[in-house]
Amino acid sequence: MASTVTLTPRQQEILRHLVEEFVQSGQPVGSKTLVERSRMGVSPSTVRAELAELESLGLLTHPHTSAGRVPTEAGYRYYADELLGRLEPTPPSFPLDLSATSTEVESALQATTEMLSQVTRLLALVSAPPLEATHVRHVEVLLLQAELVMVVVITSAGGVTKRLFHFDEPVDPGLAQWAGEYLNETVSGLQLGTSLLARRFDDPALSPRERAFLAALRPTFTELVQAEQRLYVGGAADLLGELRSEELAAYRQLFELVEKRAALLEVLGPPIDTRRPFVRVGHELDHPALHEIALVGACYGLVHRALGAVSLVGPVRMDYEKALGAVRSAATELSRFVGAIYDEP
Repeated sequence: MASTVTLTPRQQEILRHLVEEFVQSGQPVGSKTLVERSRMGVSPSTVRAELAELESLGLLTHPHTSAGRVPTEAGYRYYADELLGRLEPTPPSFPLDLSATSTEVESALQATTEMLSQVTRLLALVSAPPLEATHVRHVEVLLLQAELVMVVVITSAGGVTKRLFHFDEPVDPGLAQWAGEYLNETVSGLQLGTSLLARRFDDPALSPRERAFLAALRPTFTELVQAEQRLYVGGAADLLGELRSEELAAYRQLFELVEKRAALLEVLGPPIDTRRPFVRVGHELDHPALHEIALVGACYGLVHRALGAVSLVGPVRMDYEKALGAVRSAATELSRFVGAIYDEP
């Protein structure tokens, strides 16, 4: 949500310096401090006048006990929009090496959350690609006992799903072997959740016996698609260690929401523009538990579609510039990783 307030270049500079000073110190910022730290070459009286104007615009406020000022939610929003408007084309380097994770997307996502939280001391959230965005790479149908069959599905994301099926009567070993061969020939390379894959189970050329057996195994594929999108979380302990006492109550609610990961995914919602990083501040996150925090994120994925998002959650008083650089860099690394293992449709 972009700010509609228009500021002069000097007001923009003063606001930027004040936000950055407050993020670093956590203390209200006065005109004298701004002049000393920013080296803007203007007098304290000029800065005081500009601070008063910024306060009248709703971008700053000041505690009753202090002459210094602090940013409001609108002030942070304006500051974040300014950062988004002057991003470098290439994100900064990021100490994330995914080569050791082979082709396991889950391991790569967990490694990303851990590195993000370690670098930023914020709560890191990485949403996994929806399972319907993956393709079937390999299928096995194994007869474990006379009446027990296991189906193994390996996806293009490196995920392995196993499902057991109990039958009332002994299963013909030849039928189980045929089903494995048939599924490998007909559904390998197809995207989960597509009608083309579904039709492979209803091929009229199959015998009634073959169709009945495949129908029994079909939930292995349909339940994969219906599974909730996964969310990887890292850095909760680090974030708690960085919070001020007055922020703890709000974050207790946040961590309760984190435990319900599907609910948190719904609250965070998809970004409006998947090509650009995004910032959501305070009440822009439509949930009472999130009104005193901020979220900075960026999408990762393939050239023509996003598969998930890398996000950082922390106090509204966070280092937005550092957070934006971190999520952009991590998203770039994840995009390279998934681009190497996902098959384009």
